[in-house]
Amino acid sequence: MSDHADAQPGIADINYSRFLNSVSAARQQSTMKSLGLLISKSPPSLINLCGGVPNSSTYPFKKASITMHDGSIIEIEEHLMKIALNYSLSQGVPDLVSWLKDLQIRVHNPPTVNYSPEKGQMELCITNGCLEGLSKVFEMLVSPGDNILVSDPVFEGALRVLKPLGCNIIGVPSDNQGIIPRALKEVLSKWRPEDVRKPESRSPKFLYTVPTGGNPIGMTLSTERKKAIYQIAREYDFLIVEDDPYFYLQFTKPLAPSFLSMDVDGRVLRADSMSKVISPGLRIGFLTGPKPLIQKVILHVESSTMHVSAFTQVMTLQLLYQWGHDGFLEHTDRVAEFYRLQRDAILLSADRWLTGLAEWQCPHAGMFLWIKIKNIKDTENLILEKALKKEVIFAPGNCYTIDKSKPCPYVRAAFSSCSPEQIDQGIQRLAMAIREEITSGEEINGFTEENDCSQ
Repeated sequence: MSDHADAQPGIADINYSRFLNSVSAARQQSTMKSLGLLISKSPPSLINLCGGVPNSSTYPFKKASITMHDGSIIEIEEHLMKIALNYSLSQGVPDLVSWLKDLQIRVHNPPTVNYSPEKGQMELCITNGCLEGLSKVFEMLVSPGDNILVSDPVFEGALRVLKPLGCNIIGVPSDNQGIIPRALKEVLSKWRPEDVRKPESRSPKFLYTVPTGGNPIGMTLSTERKKAIYQIAREYDFLIVEDDPYFYLQFTKPLAPSFLSMDVDGRVLRADSMSKVISPGLRIGFLTGPKPLIQKVILHVESSTMHVSAFTQVMTLQLLYQWGHDGFLEHTDRVAEFYRLQRDAILLSADRWLTGLAEWQCPHAGMFLWIKIKNIKDTENLILEKALKKEVIFAPGNCYTIDKSKPCPYVRAAFSSCSPEQIDQGIQRLAMAIREEITSGEEINGFTEENDCSQ
């Protein structure tokens, strides 16, 4: 996707150890895991009296046959079933790791593919969906008191992971094109670029963002802004955590370049997911980033979940083998087209029922419409009282704000799973609830601050 024509040489080698917290820095490869990796690369003639692995003859499942929507069949024969039901490597089933690496190279063409490991060579590991990967990244990087940057508003799941870690979460304002580089620069102005590598400066370690079809606001970060943000990251030497589960749900082609495609330094950790394009129940996500950091994530997996379900990895791999990279991308195009039609349906309904009551921007990717309600300062009561009584539910905007004590006039509408008819009825019910909320406020107060809301 990117030929790196405008890439610049790294300003300096990245000292990855300075980003690690003490817990992550202390993680070491287990001797038994090292032996397991050695065994996995040994010939079949090796007699293994080392591993405490159950005997596959005791497994109750023999083989599986899975029927696809198009009528084709995925077969998991006996030899594959033994792999699927056994322990696996913490990095992931090797063939799936390899297939996904090839996909990342084809789609993103990361500059770091041929770097040396210590310089940030691209590495990849399988995770239990995007969120586990993000959790492992945050738990690797964050120490109490650290300053970290997030796009504001922000994915609520990320906040649930970050807040207990005791860091200072600094919001960077966003608009319908994503994070505003000028605002990011203003936030960083309290630190001097020449001092950021000094531990006592406590400069931000990383920026977290959902750049495509962003949850919750549905925005897609423009290529120009990505380039500007990446250059700011280089200037202030922080990492970029690119949470991109909606990347393939872009409604226009070609797909926008990612931060990973621009990463000449090895400072991007990218989280992808099969949840939005294949199935969330499979729990197949994958982290891509500099090898020194991905290896620390793998060590954490070794001592926690051990590995993602080998069965779902094998099942996914057989599907991907059947499709090939071209077939996978054709499938994601079909999924994106489905959601584009869903997007069009909710926009039509919003025009029909919310004109004069609310404002919104057309999302170009993802599953969400971010709606600003006029004349109502905060939407929590509107959604959890008025709208719910009318048998419709949305997500109040304060779910996604860093400071939940501040009023928020937004709601998030997910257009992914309802039919166009349900969407239309739901938006109509929201409009009725808005009118009722405004009228209720006027009756109580004669006038309300909501009617003078300047946000």
